[in-house]
Amino acid sequence: QVQLDESGGGLVQAGGSLRLSCAASGRTFSTRTMSWFRQAPGKEREFVAAIRYPGGSTFYSDSVKGRFTISGDNAKNTVYLQMNSLNPEDTAVYYCGATNRRLIVSAVYGDHEYDYWGQGTQVTVSS
Repeated sequence: QVQLDESGGGLVQAGGSLRLSCAASGRTFSTRTMSWFRQAPGKEREFVAAIRYPGGSTFYSDSVKGRFTISGDNAKNTVYLQMNSLNPEDTAVYYCGATNRRLIVSAVYGDHEYDYWGQGTQVTVSS
């Protein structure tokens, strides 16, 4: 089992920044894929970003590319999501997802590919 603990959400004005953290504990492996998804009220959960190990290759949705950066600290088993130039459309509950597999590229974007999820952290961007 893997436990994921997210933190860093909050209220920010449009144009501001936040950094989310996702700390993994339990049965973690060097081969894994970590991701961030988000769900706004009345909408389905959508892919935001992911990072694969080994290698550290990253993936982003078109809506956040150039504004968000996903990164990882292997020593801390933690993944971060740096979010810049936030706008009200980014308001959602952000979830960290993980699997102990290095997903192929086409699978990275599907939430059903991830075996473990955090409890979510609320991000609210005011206009």
